[in-house]
Amino acid sequence: MNDRSDTIRAKKFRKKLLVWFETELRDLPWRDTKDPYKIWVSEIMLQQTQVKKVIPYYLKFIESFPDINSLAQVELSRVLKIWEGLGYYARARNLHKTAQQLIKNFNGVFPADFDSIKKLPGIGLYTAAAIMSIAYQQHYAVVDGNVSRVMCRIFKINEQPKSGKGKQIIQQRAQKLLATDNPGDYNQAIMELGALVCTPRSPKCEICPVAEFCQVQKSGQQLDYPLKAPKKQRPHNIIAAGIIYKDDKILIARRPEKGLLGGLWEFPGGKLEDGETLEEAVKRKVLEELGIQVKVSGLFAKINHQYTHFTITLFAYNCEYVSGEPQTIGCTDWRWVTLNEIDEYAFPRANRKILDQLLKPKK
Repeated sequence: MNDRSDTIRAKKFRKKLLVWFETELRDLPWRDTKDPYKIWVSEIMLQQTQVKKVIPYYLKFIESFPDINSLAQVELSRVLKIWEGLGYYARARNLHKTAQQLIKNFNGVFPADFDSIKKLPGIGLYTAAAIMSIAYQQHYAVVDGNVSRVMCRIFKINEQPKSGKGKQIIQQRAQKLLATDNPGDYNQAIMELGALVCTPRSPKCEICPVAEFCQVQKSGQQLDYPLKAPKKQRPHNIIAAGIIYKDDKILIARRPEKGLLGGLWEFPGGKLEDGETLEEAVKRKVLEELGIQVKVSGLFAKINHQYTHFTITLFAYNCEYVSGEPQTIGCTDWRWVTLNEIDEYAFPRANRKILDQLLKPKK
């Protein structure tokens, strides 16, 4: 299929894809509904996260917050705790913020308007198109990573999919192929094709229902498309944190809501600076964030962790509280908690690894 593909070939492409989808679609919990709220939650969770990991989180989230109103009324800390471990926490913060805006501006109902949806926090072109097409059967093509890969291979698009020009071409191609009578099913079908058949490393061209239309399959260049941007080396940060004890309690601090891991609780600490030891870094960061003095004793744990754009090695030290009243200088809240209470708070994954070791039964 190319730029001169006629209406008949486009209809044939859609028909073959939809017939395949009817028999091969996965049984996923968000496919049993046309509720825009549940579709929205699922699409936000599925961003940069595998389906098998999302399913239990989605079920727990919907059980905890079955509608917009219940999500809007709960404290953000509760949302973050339900989300704990799913990563990319800005998604959870935006879900909460959007629910509150829907209550305030739309009487708690998702607007059936593309531009209105797109202006809500955390919702871009893709999510707005998914909600409009699946919930409201409107003619908007979704383009996620799976769809982008399919389009690049079908049409042999010689642009990097994340470039401005590449995005524009892919969106135009996807919109042109979109079915007019059942856009929701078509959008889910093209995404399913990318997830199950037109995969990044081992595409199953022999079972692809639309292989006859694929330009790169005909030339045997499947693994050359989409075009790849040069890989950037991820920076590595050394982090020092303190597990600060006072009697039988431990001090935890909550991160500012904006930025990476915003709103989550952590053991106070931060990046190691040039020329200082890990122990010095712990004392400095605790003083900068909370205004207290601590005595650093032994190393409790060393944790390696990968984020999308960087990696860290986190050194967690046992510390004793010395003096000063904790203040919210570099954090938004602080608590002295017992080990029995600490599991009620949402922690980032790297801190969670420390917490798991703290909570591990002693032999």
